[in-house]
Amino acid sequence: MSALPKIALAEDAGVLAPAAADGIDGEAAPAATDGATVAESLGTTAAAKRKRPKPGERRLQILQTLAAMLEQPGAERITTAALAAKLDVSEAALYRHFASKAQMFEGLIEFIESSVFTLVNQLVEREPQPAAQARKIAAVILQFGEKNPGMTRVMVGDALVFEHERLNARMNQFFDRVESQLRGSLRAAAEAGGSSTPTVDAQAIASALVALIVGRLQRYARSGFKRQPTEHLEPALARLAP
Repeated sequence: MSALPKIALAEDAGVLAPAAADGIDGEAAPAATDGATVAESLGTTAAAKRKRPKPGERRLQILQTLAAMLEQPGAERITTAALAAKLDVSEAALYRHFASKAQMFEGLIEFIESSVFTLVNQLVEREPQPAAQARKIAAVILQFGEKNPGMTRVMVGDALVFEHERLNARMNQFFDRVESQLRGSLRAAAEAGGSSTPTVDAQAIASALVALIVGRLQRYARSGFKRQPTEHLEPALARLAP
């Protein structure tokens, strides 16, 4: 999906910008989003006010607002009616850019995938030590979730309850891909350490690391974003991937 620009390459985890104050399809401009916890790497879309934003910006506004609504602790299921009201547009305006609400969530998932794996690929290139790679992969995913509470709800499936089953399947594929990346680094670490069963060792530790990642993200979402997923992280990672 081309509506979400690539994040800038950086050491820090990507964040999705809050919605810009431009109208959608010439309708009334939405109010500014409160609590800009989403955003530096994509930046805001409102460099200057326009009655009709560019096509990509219109789609991005919708996704930014959806992400911001997901950041509210204890938020109920978000309907297209509520999303349209937040943007101060009609539901028909939303469907000019997305065929369904599922497509909107797919846009958020694509942002998660692009952001996380851009950062993972970057750190793997820069970190020569395989065990350190694994620790940093786990850390960068948790940092991403911490900076993007709404995205965390998507990652752990809380925001996808009652939505299309393909969305949960896609997030499962995301964590399968994370685990595969971890296995590669951990197998190299086990081989370097002289293990007689490097593949088995790597599979066991990679599985434990993914369980740690998912568990901490779930706790973050269910605590109303109070329990930070990165708290006391270094000692935990040091024990799992020394």
